[in-house]
Amino acid sequence: MADIFDEVKEDLRAERTKQLFNRYGGLLAGLALLAVVAVAGVQGWRWWQGRTAMAAAEGYLAAARTNSEQGTDAAAAAGRFAAVAAEAPPGYRVLARLRAAALRAEAGERDAALAEWDAIARDGSADATFRDLATVLWGTHALDKDDTAAAVEARVAPLAEGNGPFRASAAEVRALAALKRGETGAARRGFQALAN
Repeated sequence: MADIFDEVKEDLRAERTKQLFNRYGGLLAGLALLAVVAVAGVQGWRWWQGRTAMAAAEGYLAAARTNSEQGTDAAAAAGRFAAVAAEAPPGYRVLARLRAAALRAEAGERDAALAEWDAIARDGSADATFRDLATVLWGTHALDKDDTAAAVEARVAPLAEGNGPFRASAAEVRALAALKRGETGAARRGFQALAN
């Protein structure tokens, strides 16, 4: 007798399961399909990002190799790095822009280099470390102009007073700016603080 009740209970459970599957089966299948598509989309995005980063790395290294050859024109090398920056993801973009600006300065295109360093320093999408580096490089090269010493010192002052990685370089730029303005005492104190 107990077997009959067990069979009836099992049939009822099977019937309820069938009704639930008929009612919600399409929804469950849709959710499963959506999960598979989402995972495939994430994996595809990661693959594409990796591929883009690899292409940027190869382009950057090719430009660096070409630049390291004897007799390479600095202006042409700057153009190659600028081309890499135009197509690269954010990290390589900033590195290539920094290198292109340095090569422009080396080629005698100081105003173009200053403009690029200034643009990087003000670029909110760039990492703060790269922005600070661009500010220090801008300040170092902007001191060549006659009327910029006070502006350079004011701009690098926050970097010299903080605990950032470029505080010593910024302090040096400040001391050079003081020297440029003819304030030898302030420059001496700045250099002495660096030496200590």
